[in-house]
Amino acid sequence: MRDPFRIIFMGTPAYAVPALHAIHRSPHHLDLVITQPDRPQGRGRQVLAPPVKQTALELGYQVIQPTKIKPPEFAESLKQRGPDLFVVVAYGRILPKSILDVPRIGAVNVHASLLPKYRGAAPIQWAVINGEKETGITTMWMDEGMDTGDILLAATEPIRPDDTAASLHDRLAKIGAGVLLRTLEKLAEGTLKPHVQDHARATMAPMLKKGDGRIPWHRTAEQIECFIRGVDPWPGAFTDYGKKRLKIFRVEAIALTTDAAPGTVIEGFADELRVAAGSGAVLIREIQGESGKRLSIEEFLRGHPIAPQTALR
Repeated sequence: MRDPFRIIFMGTPAYAVPALHAIHRSPHHLDLVITQPDRPQGRGRQVLAPPVKQTALELGYQVIQPTKIKPPEFAESLKQRGPDLFVVVAYGRILPKSILDVPRIGAVNVHASLLPKYRGAAPIQWAVINGEKETGITTMWMDEGMDTGDILLAATEPIRPDDTAASLHDRLAKIGAGVLLRTLEKLAEGTLKPHVQDHARATMAPMLKKGDGRIPWHRTAEQIECFIRGVDPWPGAFTDYGKKRLKIFRVEAIALTTDAAPGTVIEGFADELRVAAGSGAVLIREIQGESGKRLSIEEFLRGHPIAPQTALR
């Protein structure tokens, strides 16, 4: 390998932590870590540091958390450090040209999809929601667009039938760290040949909002099962009946012909909760009431029976 790179790392959530560890173990020099400001989180709204900040401080790196990145003074302060590369992993902000022009070589991004599919903030969730059989990691040169830069390396990962967004997230975070190291190695050797994305094949993966977890009962049973896995843990799948809200964690799609409207509870065994879908039905396996804890459907129904013909929405 040629001379090690001088790197500035940008990232915020847990997904970026394996990549940070990978650079720490590599021969490259990590000069600075940039992450988002501490913010209130959880029900108690306690102000917490992002996972990347916590990890970077434990590893002994300097951390900065700018509230604004567009002022020219910020770009100039980074330029004075003389970085060869930026490594950006789920930082959470679009970098302006003034920032992208700072490093001598460029800015490498580690994205959790096989670009050009699933550009955007939630590629893992949408791949599961849409019933994809595989996804992966792509490293790319960053430009001013939303995940539109030239591709450096890619690695494919199967989506398992029982994967949730959470389980797939954890695997891809580790895979991404390995792809990043191979990317840096090949860049240092001068053997990497970037290629332009096929923009005509691009699809988007917009950020999910809290209300996006409502179960779309009009879809097929198989689509609903994928949806529930894809929104776990955020925003979480839910449905309402009357004034009550139920959180749904696990279901099984079943082939069943029914005239019941989508979202209607249909006849089943005493320890089952069957719900009509747009096509077929789903068996709810794990559920949580408004003030309770996550339970198997058998445990839940013992204390909270739900009668057939109940309409869920």
